[in-house]
Amino acid sequence: MANYRFSTVWRVEASIQEVWDVFSHPDQWPEWWESLERIVEIKKGDIQGIGALHRYTWKGALPYHLTFDINVLNILPCSLLEGQASGAVEGRGVWSFSASGEETIVRYDWNVRTTIRWMNYLAPLAAPVFRWNHDMVMREGARGLARKLATNVYIF
Repeated sequence: MANYRFSTVWRVEASIQEVWDVFSHPDQWPEWWESLERIVEIKKGDIQGIGALHRYTWKGALPYHLTFDINVLNILPCSLLEGQASGAVEGRGVWSFSASGEETIVRYDWNVRTTIRWMNYLAPLAAPVFRWNHDMVMREGARGLARKLATNVYIF
């Protein structure tokens, strides 16, 4: 299996509560994040959402889709969303949110390994292209979030 570590940082010209209100409803992410084709709720979590299981189908700039499940491990309102991935990728993703004046810093750390045979076979040569595709998905997310909140989102 090929291992990947991605970190994305967005600076959002919106309050942490406004940003959290968008991120705390993953079932609505496809409305603003074009690369996310579909989310299916498999299992409800507790009152906070911990233990929820959703199936995500993503389509980047390259001609393939990735479908995987995320089990919600931890939620700290206006601070953290953490999940464990299984399926086409396995690993952990952590969204963290912090206020910076009237803006919000959003950081996503995605540490995963691919389980799809053809991706693992091509990884020695194609890993840079897979990384580029991930970056394109995250850029699309930033653009979609900017549209959703009618504000600016800067990528670092």
